[in-house]
Amino acid sequence: MSTRRSRFEIYVDILNEIMGGANKPTRIMYGANLSYKLLKEILHSMLDQGLITEHAGSRKDKRTKVTYELTKKGVNVIRYFSKAKSLIEISNPKDLE
Repeated sequence: MSTRRSRFEIYVDILNEIMGGANKPTRIMYGANLSYKLLKEILHSMLDQGLITEHAGSRKDKRTKVTYELTKKGVNVIRYFSKAKSLIEISNPKDLE
Protein backbone atom coordinates (compact mmCIF):
# COMPACT_ATOMS: atom_id res chain seq x y z
CA MET A 1 0.00 0.00 0.00
CA SER A 2 1.39 3.40 -0.92
CA THR A 3 1.64 6.39 1.37
CA ARG A 4 -0.27 9.60 0.83
CA ARG A 5 1.47 12.49 -0.89
CA SER A 6 2.12 15.66 1.02
CA ARG A 7 0.73 18.92 -0.29
CA PHE A 8 4.24 19.92 -1.33
CA GLU A 9 4.65 16.71 -3.36
CA ILE A 10 1.34 17.42 -5.10
CA TYR A 11 2.55 20.93 -5.97
CA VAL A 12 5.77 19.52 -7.41
CA ASP A 13 3.84 16.87 -9.38
CA ILE A 14 1.67 19.58 -10.93
CA LEU A 15 4.71 21.73 -11.76
CA ASN A 16 6.40 18.70 -13.35
CA GLU A 17 3.31 17.98 -15.46
CA ILE A 18 3.22 21.57 -16.71
CA MET A 19 6.95 21.50 -17.41
CA GLY A 20 6.46 18.23 -19.32
CA GLY A 21 4.01 19.86 -21.69
CA ALA A 22 0.63 19.29 -20.06
CA ASN A 23 -0.74 22.82 -20.10
CA LYS A 24 -4.50 22.20 -20.09
CA PRO A 25 -6.34 21.56 -16.81
CA THR A 26 -7.59 18.09 -17.77
CA ARG A 27 -4.14 16.88 -18.87
CA ILE A 28 -2.60 18.24 -15.66
CA MET A 29 -5.33 16.61 -13.58
CA TYR A 30 -4.82 13.16 -15.12
CA GLY A 31 -1.02 13.39 -15.10
CA ALA A 32 -0.85 14.40 -11.44
CA ASN A 33 -3.65 11.96 -10.48
CA LEU A 34 -5.88 14.54 -8.78
CA SER A 35 -9.55 15.41 -8.55
CA TYR A 36 -10.70 18.45 -10.51
CA LYS A 37 -11.74 20.32 -7.35
CA LEU A 38 -8.33 19.88 -5.70
CA LEU A 39 -6.53 20.76 -8.94
CA LYS A 40 -8.43 24.06 -9.30
CA GLU A 41 -7.67 24.95 -5.67
CA ILE A 42 -3.95 24.27 -6.08
CA LEU A 43 -3.71 26.02 -9.47
CA HIS A 44 -5.29 29.11 -7.92
CA SER A 45 -2.76 28.98 -5.08
CA MET A 46 0.12 28.58 -7.55
CA LEU A 47 -1.12 31.57 -9.55
CA ASP A 48 -1.20 33.67 -6.36
CA GLN A 49 2.37 32.60 -5.53
CA GLY A 50 3.65 33.36 -9.02
CA LEU A 51 4.68 29.77 -9.83
CA ILE A 52 2.55 29.58 -12.98
CA THR A 53 0.78 31.94 -15.36
CA GLU A 54 -2.64 31.53 -16.90
CA HIS A 55 -3.30 32.22 -20.59
CA ALA A 56 -6.51 32.37 -22.58
CA GLY A 57 -7.12 29.25 -24.67
CA SER A 58 -6.48 29.22 -28.40
CA ARG A 59 -9.22 30.01 -30.89
CA LYS A 60 -8.71 26.61 -32.54
CA ASP A 61 -9.74 24.69 -29.42
CA LYS A 62 -13.01 26.18 -28.20
CA ARG A 63 -13.37 23.66 -25.39
CA THR A 64 -10.31 24.77 -23.43
CA LYS A 65 -10.71 28.21 -21.88
CA VAL A 66 -7.27 28.47 -20.22
CA THR A 67 -3.78 27.03 -20.40
CA TYR A 68 -0.98 27.21 -17.86
CA GLU A 69 2.73 27.90 -18.16
CA LEU A 70 5.58 27.82 -15.65
CA THR A 71 7.25 31.02 -14.54
CA LYS A 72 10.95 31.27 -13.71
CA LYS A 73 10.01 30.89 -10.06
CA GLY A 74 8.17 27.64 -10.85
CA VAL A 75 11.16 26.29 -12.79
CA ASN A 76 13.42 27.16 -9.85
CA VAL A 77 11.16 25.26 -7.44
CA ILE A 78 11.42 22.14 -9.61
CA ARG A 79 15.18 22.55 -9.96
CA TYR A 80 15.74 22.94 -6.20
CA PHE A 81 13.43 20.05 -5.33
CA SER A 82 15.12 17.76 -7.87
CA LYS A 83 18.54 18.70 -6.47
CA ALA A 84 17.44 18.02 -2.88
CA LYS A 85 15.82 14.73 -3.88
CA SER A 86 19.02 13.57 -5.58
CA LEU A 87 21.05 14.37 -2.46
CA ILE A 88 18.77 12.32 -0.21
CA GLU A 89 18.41 8.74 -1.33
CA ILE A 90 16.23 6.48 0.79
CA SER A 91 16.53 2.85 -0.18
CA ASN A 92 13.70 1.65 2.02
CA PRO A 93 11.02 4.06 3.32
CA LYS A 94 10.52 1.84 6.37
CA ASP A 95 14.04 2.82 7.48
CA LEU A 96 12.57 6.13 8.63
CA GLU A 97 10.16 4.53 11.09
